[in-house]
Amino acid sequence: MSDDEREEKELDLTYPEVVTKYKSAADIVNRALQLVVSECKPKAKIVDLCEKGDVFIQEQTANMYKNVKKKIEKGIAFPTCISVNNVVCHFSPLASDESVLEDGDMVKIDLGCHIDGFIAVVAHTHVIQEGPVTGRKADVVAAANTAAEVALRLVRPGKKNKDVTEAIQKVAAAYDCKIVEGILSHQMKQFVIDGNKVVLSVSSPEMRVDDAEFEENEVYSIDIAASTGDGKPRMLDEKQTTIYKRAVDKNYHLKIKASRFILSEINQKFPIMPFTARALEEKRARLGLVECVTHDLLQPYPVLHEKPGDYVAHTKFTVLLMPNGSDRVTSHPLQELQPTKTVDDPEIKAWLALGIKTKKKGGGKKKKGKKGDKSGAEESADAEPMDASTNGATASN
Repeated sequence: MSDDEREEKELDLTYPEVVTKYKSAADIVNRALQLVVSECKPKAKIVDLCEKGDVFIQEQTANMYKNVKKKIEKGIAFPTCISVNNVVCHFSPLASDESVLEDGDMVKIDLGCHIDGFIAVVAHTHVIQEGPVTGRKADVVAAANTAAEVALRLVRPGKKNKDVTEAIQKVAAAYDCKIVEGILSHQMKQFVIDGNKVVLSVSSPEMRVDDAEFEENEVYSIDIAASTGDGKPRMLDEKQTTIYKRAVDKNYHLKIKASRFILSEINQKFPIMPFTARALEEKRARLGLVECVTHDLLQPYPVLHEKPGDYVAHTKFTVLLMPNGSDRVTSHPLQELQPTKTVDDPEIKAWLALGIKTKKKGGGKKKKGKKGDKSGAEESADAEPMDASTNGATASN
């Protein structure tokens, strides 16, 4: 099949090179996350950590597919965010911000990478402390990650999006926590980070999505945040918003010169993927972004907050719905957790006991995988059914 014919068809997991690109992006994302986690120490500047994550992704992707005839787009699919304690998500400050981490902080790290538009994203929660995480901090981390383990087992061909929404809320309740409203999981396609098939975190009259069924060869970003608070986050300060995505279907003749300059820069550098205002010229960006957002040329990713004193844990992973089962390609090991709650609900235990891979019918010979073919993230997808007695506390994220 020629390149032109492939461009006309939607490239999905039936093409081996597509799977390779997803897994290569995932490997970079996993290593970027590992780097940022290792740098989460007291007095570390948050903006410096965000920069380290972004620079790592840019450097790693720059070395790939350099000798191909056709130029391949690659790089950051979602800027590195570091959201602390009661901040839910999307905090990626400008260079002038002086915020630092402190001992005991609950840090949510969120980032993404793409190769040729095939996207891998991940989010992970890390508590800055020595020894096991205990008390309500452990409860909320266990709630988010046990919910993620359940979601991994329910995002499979034949299941529906509402099945996942109901299940993750039940898991959070078992830890006396709430799933945070407004966090959406999306199907992803080439150059599309937020596809039309959506999984709601919490169903409500104000927010509804179309019923959808998962299908083989689809890719999903499963995004879950849990809170010790009421799970109804708020935007406290518009100035904290620094992440945007170009709304490609919107056009407007901007009046301000700085706005036109910024939009031109965005169209050139970030035509499709989310970006951080930190990557733009800061003085012009402050003025120009406002008019672009006002006229819906940009989609903002607001920084959301629970109430002070509440703890929020965030986990996100990328899963490929392969013919032989679900392949979770982004992850990071959890710290040791000692939650105050245990999961005794038989339905949750049954979900956790589900396998991830599809058993092959018949007694054919088992194919040997290529040497060096698997990352740690892929091995976790091959794992045995999760032991419900752990309550998700020691499961790999």
